[in-house]
Amino acid sequence: MGKEKKNIIKEYALTFFIALLIALFVRTFVVQAFKIPSGSMEETLLVGDHILVNKFIYGVKVPYFRNTLIPVSDPQRGDIVVFIYPEDRRKDFIKRIIAVEGDRVEIRDKKIYINGKLYQDNVGIYRDEVIYPRSVQPRDNYGPVKVPEGYVFTMGDNRDHSLDSRFWGFVSVDDILGKAFLIYWSWDPDEHRVRWNRIGKILK
Repeated sequence: MGKEKKNIIKEYALTFFIALLIALFVRTFVVQAFKIPSGSMEETLLVGDHILVNKFIYGVKVPYFRNTLIPVSDPQRGDIVVFIYPEDRRKDFIKRIIAVEGDRVEIRDKKIYINGKLYQDNVGIYRDEVIYPRSVQPRDNYGPVKVPEGYVFTMGDNRDHSLDSRFWGFVSVDDILGKAFLIYWSWDPDEHRVRWNRIGKILK
């Protein structure tokens, strides 16, 4: 093999290696793609939506250890976040933050109260007319509880069909992977078609 050909191979290998490092860096610290597998966030997110998550917005974290090295901003009420599921850390969940540390949360007959005030629930969907008492399950009547320091309280927008903080508790801020901000692809698994009207949608 000639010297010139060896140099070309080295250049290609170096280019590939650098591209791989950049891709790993971006995925670890900047942005990551996720697919929505369930209807717990309807109508904001549908099954088959593919989203991008900003991993930098809440700070630079050490992979695996989840410690924040460089804080950027704190999670806010209304943020749609992807996080490590507290009851099975092999899974990632996506929900909306309803309350942050220090907030007092209470749900009375499906109505959410934060610090004693009715929460302006502009995105929540309720499809079940049944209201369960607190003694049966916490879906419709919950709390009051205070969100501990370093944690948030989350709920799915599909309020009657979401496994969330009402059932398994608070989410550690250290376990939040990032904030969802864009639908970049959407496939309807029932109709077997692309949902073109959802592609490029900014999430709020």
